[in-house]
Amino acid sequence: MGALYLASLLVASGCMLLLDWRYRLYFWRAPLAAGVVTIVGVVFLLVWDAFGILLGIFLRGDSPIATGLVLAPELPIEEPVFLVFLVLCTMVVFTGTHRMIEASAARRSP
Repeated sequence: MGALYLASLLVASGCMLLLDWRYRLYFWRAPLAAGVVTIVGVVFLLVWDAFGILLGIFLRGDSPIATGLVLAPELPIEEPVFLVFLVLCTMVVFTGTHRMIEASAARRSP
């Protein structure tokens, strides 16, 4: 049970990638750009987390569904995996919404 959260994050990320693959929204549309955006986004959010940890705002709680492995004090192994999922989910939703708006505008214009 100790890896349930990590496994859930990996499954959810896999589902997002399947959705991305089906509609060619993010990684399957522009892999290099998507890789750069993902890396920059995760690094930015990890730096944000580091400041939160240093200021005592972010604390790691014990949970029976987490692995208990930490990369640094108060930074569990699940955090970077969650951040990758967060960036991936955000970009799939953003690009999907953008595509729907473009398609709607194209249908309305003569």
